[in-house]
Amino acid sequence: MNLFFFSLCQASISVLNAKSSPVTCRRGFRPCNDGLECVIYSHWCDGEMDCLDGSDEEGCVSHCEFQCVHGSRCIPPDQMCDGQYDCRDQSDEMDCSRLGEGCDQRCDNNTRCIPETFLCDGERDCADGSDEEKCDLVPCAFHQYRCISGQCVSEALRCDGYADCSDRSDEMHCTRPPRCPTQLRCPNSHECLQQEWLCDGEDDCPDGSDEKNCMTPVAKCREYQWQCGDSSQCIPASWRCDGKEDCHNGVDEDKCRQRKCPTHLYQCDSGECVDPQLVCNGFTNCADSSDEGVGCAQHNCSSPLAPRCDHHCVSTPNGANCYCTAGFRLQSSTMSCVDIDECSTMTYAVCKHICLNTRGSYMCRCHPGFYLEPDNKSCKTKDEPVLLASVQTELLLVGVHSGTLRLLSSASRPVFSLDYHWAQQRIYWLSPDYQSIRWVDVKDSNNKGTLIKGTSDFIAVDWIGKNLYWVDGLVGQILVMKLSNTTLRSLMFWSEIGSRPQIERSGMDGSKRKMVVSRGLSWPVSLACDLLDNRIYWADEKLRCIGSASLDGDNVKILQLVETPSPFSVVVFNDRVFWSDTKRRTIRSADKNTGKDQKVLVKRPGQPFGLKLMHPLSQPAISNPCDKLHCSHLCLLAPALTAVCRCPKGLLLSEDKLTCSLPTESTSILLLSHTTVYQIYLRSMHEDGVALKKMPINRALALPGVTEATALDVSIQELYLYVADAGQGSVNVLKLGNPRSRQGLTPVGKILQLKDDSVTALAVDWVTSNLYWSSTQRPDLHVTSHHDGYTTLLLQGSLKGTTSIALHPPSGLLCYTAIVMAGGKSQTEVSCAWMDGRNKAVLWRKSSSPTSLALLNEGTVICWADTSEGVINSIGVDGSGYKQYKTGPGLLVSFTYIEKMFLWVTLDKDVTKLWFGDGLQPKQLWFETKTSVVEVKGWINDIPSETNSCSNNNGGCPHLCLPYPQGRTCVCGRGFYKVNATSCVHLPACPAGKDSCFDGSKCISSSKFCDGHVDCLDQSDEQECFPRQFSSTPHPKAEENSGLSIKKDSTPCDLQHCNGHGHCITENEVIHCHCVAGYKGEFCQETEHGESHVVAILGVLCLLAVLMGAAFIFAKRY
Repeated sequence: MNLFFFSLCQASISVLNAKSSPVTCRRGFRPCNDGLECVIYSHWCDGEMDCLDGSDEEGCVSHCEFQCVHGSRCIPPDQMCDGQYDCRDQSDEMDCSRLGEGCDQRCDNNTRCIPETFLCDGERDCADGSDEEKCDLVPCAFHQYRCISGQCVSEALRCDGYADCSDRSDEMHCTRPPRCPTQLRCPNSHECLQQEWLCDGEDDCPDGSDEKNCMTPVAKCREYQWQCGDSSQCIPASWRCDGKEDCHNGVDEDKCRQRKCPTHLYQCDSGECVDPQLVCNGFTNCADSSDEGVGCAQHNCSSPLAPRCDHHCVSTPNGANCYCTAGFRLQSSTMSCVDIDECSTMTYAVCKHICLNTRGSYMCRCHPGFYLEPDNKSCKTKDEPVLLASVQTELLLVGVHSGTLRLLSSASRPVFSLDYHWAQQRIYWLSPDYQSIRWVDVKDSNNKGTLIKGTSDFIAVDWIGKNLYWVDGLVGQILVMKLSNTTLRSLMFWSEIGSRPQIERSGMDGSKRKMVVSRGLSWPVSLACDLLDNRIYWADEKLRCIGSASLDGDNVKILQLVETPSPFSVVVFNDRVFWSDTKRRTIRSADKNTGKDQKVLVKRPGQPFGLKLMHPLSQPAISNPCDKLHCSHLCLLAPALTAVCRCPKGLLLSEDKLTCSLPTESTSILLLSHTTVYQIYLRSMHEDGVALKKMPINRALALPGVTEATALDVSIQELYLYVADAGQGSVNVLKLGNPRSRQGLTPVGKILQLKDDSVTALAVDWVTSNLYWSSTQRPDLHVTSHHDGYTTLLLQGSLKGTTSIALHPPSGLLCYTAIVMAGGKSQTEVSCAWMDGRNKAVLWRKSSSPTSLALLNEGTVICWADTSEGVINSIGVDGSGYKQYKTGPGLLVSFTYIEKMFLWVTLDKDVTKLWFGDGLQPKQLWFETKTSVVEVKGWINDIPSETNSCSNNNGGCPHLCLPYPQGRTCVCGRGFYKVNATSCVHLPACPAGKDSCFDGSKCISSSKFCDGHVDCLDQSDEQECFPRQFSSTPHPKAEENSGLSIKKDSTPCDLQHCNGHGHCITENEVIHCHCVAGYKGEFCQETEHGESHVVAILGVLCLLAVLMGAAFIFAKRY
């Protein structure tokens, strides 16, 4: 899975009710409701109708900050006295000598006013430069160093060997030079370079010595670049012939098509553009003299035949021509001049934000919160933007304009993802090595802490809802937590937005959850509690109101004020309600019951967001009920000023309601060896510890009647173990006795008996007790009924070997890992289908040796082990969200998932090791043992309560009931065919030398089975033909049992354990490999000359899956 970065944003969308095809508006404009024209955003609700249908003045708040003297147009405060005329009578630029809100200094002959934050910020915001004068008087913060250039940088960055000041003054007069290799030290300087900085085209040393004697090869430009001749310079292809020389040698502007002059200028034949008044004036102004000639006197503008031009008539060597003034162009084939819409022809070139076309010219405007710069096209915020950056282990704050550099925090591990919350003045960041999300205060870097423990990949802060979102890369989830919750008397409130907005509450322990408000809501973005009247308040941004209700949701009141066009945050204290409004850019207060007696507390150009009122009465001192409980782990506040003890995941609360302990017998794992199953409870992880040198206390269960166990699955409802026995080619069913009676496993019978074959994968449907299986000689998927022994072929195709199967009966889902033939080559597949074999989909093809498949998250995610790569993979059953988890050293043998934990077995030399991890914390070794383990299986003692369509009376099916989502399919066993949906009858008897097609339609010659030609209508004569090529081998007769005689042609252990390059030798129950000549290594995986035989390993692992994959199989039931 590719990890990805994300952000949260809001947008408002206007729906057009156009009667005709609506226009497409350019950036900064909005369509009228009739869809016929576009109006600039600043002209909406300005008191003047600009749309023909008047929709730009509909639904507007009547309050106006400033109204033009003539007319009814309203002007925002930030456009008053900004040097631009917004009123047609220019009244917005009158009486500007006084300073006011957002105006702290006037400049440029009193034509421009700037806020205080623009002073000495490193950028000239006044054309006369007065805003950057006397800046040496502005002090830096106490923890900062002032550069000679005027910059402020953290003292911690001074004399560190790297220049942070633009004039390098922070690295001057340093007493102790940093450690630096000689070849990286600048001569006659304190500075130290990185290897990558040498000959990189930039002077890093004061004398430029790092760029001298550089051997720069001819550049090899990329696809979207253009090479500057034969030089070493590459430029973007879009820079070629753009009118500006970007190559050092200027060749990017050579051989370019002649550029057209602006319509108000005369174009020389040699390409220059000259003023029309200079044409035919008796002086040569064009390089080729094309502006002068005999035509100047013969057919000039003074002749009677001269055109009657709208603007200007210009005499040219080619006769008299009409020209327009700047901002206009000639209408095609006429003498009339029309306006040029500069905004539509070159929007980004003329204005950085919003372009407003005027007759013969244009005007630039900025989005709310920005100021227009002296160049009349750039925009700038009142407050300096600060870049938050993680540079390796450092968190830096960089002033974009001033260059101020502040070291906020320094970690001991790299910081990969970060975000910030402006209202809280807090920065959140994570480092995978720390296994946690941490925070630090912007104002006080000593105020810091840990928010969440556990691995995360990326984080993002929702600054509106005050939530922190993070990505869990292993399980493919985006998780969220509340950064601040509103609490009252041990109650917790939260709001939900979307199709069904609502406000809910619960105890802080999660108990007594209740919906409080579900009506009168649209977009509740903020909550606050009234401690005096026991009410909950909220701000609704879409309904533009402030609402309140009792703590039970009764007596709902709505305050929809003119002053709340876009409320963002709300807080209540005493008899007043306070709110911030992002559109009005104000913070106000009013009587909380009536909304009257309003007061403006804050009014500034920036948008206000979060609010909190700090007072002791807002957080009254109350005795903590947890102090009396003495909980062993967690104590949570509950309703009515009580408290309860709670336990972390994996632990249970004891009967004393105070102590947490591990589960007694509800969760355990089963370790399968060839003759024994070991049951180990997860609670022993806590009791006996981890990193053990021997297997912890366990229950050893002998496998009666089993000679060589290779795979197992369990049926919790019946306490049955299904064990594949490679030595006998069978699947044995064993009953698990009560552990208190010390009764072991009791044989129940054999559900499957094969001849000269062995099962490689199996899984049990715990609803019907049907066994899904595949074998070495029958790599397709089969299903066998436990109770009656009926068997049917489920999936057939290009399978060469099935290595694991997993079922989720409640959803009717079947998944499996297999080796298949595709294009004449072998490849692996991880696939899912319905449990009746239909609707197959391949989810993954890139694993080398997939096995130990498990379904989790209610059948929505599958996990499997890749024994060749040593990784655990996961992916959604819809094919999305692929992830990978590395298991570490040793040969990965088997894997299981239980209680949100990964557990896996590795083989390292003679030692079997069992590891565990939750996908978040680093993996840990549980224990190691000398016992040979072929599979690990999770065991949960709780009987599943899920059902499906086969739960009652076998779904009404006489033989096999195979579920699928919302239904079931009845299937007949081998030797029978279906008469109708719920009836099966024996195949008809055929004469000697003939066999019946599986649908009972006819009898055909036995020699026609598996001859490469389809003779049966159901194609059953070409099914289960082994090996997978056409031959004249007779097809085995259909039988009610599944015992088919097929000769074994290899020794599975030699291929599985010794990679086919040795023989298995068992000593003290430990298998060793005796390698043949030319191979060596623990598993005969290396050639004698010492190189790892990769091809052999991959080939053997494929054969492992085909011939003896049961030793590494896991079919997880969830």
